[in-house]
Amino acid sequence: MAVKIDNLAIASFQNQLMGSVEAAVRARIEPHLEQTRFRLGDVVCEAGGLLRHAYFPEGCVLSLLTVLESGDAIETATIGREGAFGLFAAMFSRVSFNRCIVQLAGPMRRCRIEVLQSEFTRSEHVRDLFVSYSETLLSQVQQTVACNLMHSVEQRMCRWLLMTHDRAEGETLTYTHTFLADILGTNRKSVTLAAQAMQAAGLISYHRGAIEVLDRPGLEQASCECYRIVRERFDAFLSPPATAVQETKGGRNQTV
Repeated sequence: MAVKIDNLAIASFQNQLMGSVEAAVRARIEPHLEQTRFRLGDVVCEAGGLLRHAYFPEGCVLSLLTVLESGDAIETATIGREGAFGLFAAMFSRVSFNRCIVQLAGPMRRCRIEVLQSEFTRSEHVRDLFVSYSETLLSQVQQTVACNLMHSVEQRMCRWLLMTHDRAEGETLTYTHTFLADILGTNRKSVTLAAQAMQAAGLISYHRGAIEVLDRPGLEQASCECYRIVRERFDAFLSPPATAVQETKGGRNQTV
């Protein structure tokens, strides 16, 4: 369950997406930001649930899971301080398509949907930013779908560890084989074999649920191309205007 803390007046935003909102808009949003903290495994919103807030991680990492009628679920996207969960609710539907859980505990701020909806209607800058981010997040979902279908469990686990390692900023990761199997949509034995192979290769150290990345370049080499493709897409979105959100006569989001 989320714990509400008093509003914080922080000049520099740890969340990169909120930090890229222009100053005038940010000044209107900031009084409505509440800091919350969730525990590992907490459900932020269930699939089909009504979203009352959008969430901006500032150290917390969120996992979006697609849930089937059988109850089985698989991760299709990861969100860290580069983005947000719930922006679709500010643009169109307030019902969450995915289950959103906490993959890494840490600070996160939230904002009521009505506030963001007002800014989305009022500001062309906010519309461009939210839509462009949503397109970038969708590209991660599409790449993850292809990865889950086409690549080995070991490659997928490398990709997942790299994405989580980026957002954890190098901290030791604490995950059980069962948790990783659920996230990757496979069985515990496959995760155990993959972890053993990666540890034997000197890529990671794994002991009692604690995963430490020992050889980052080696882990990137052992991963499929999906990590690099998603990383480059988000880097481009968060880079200076020459390669990020653009307004040109040829259309939105073109490079110049």
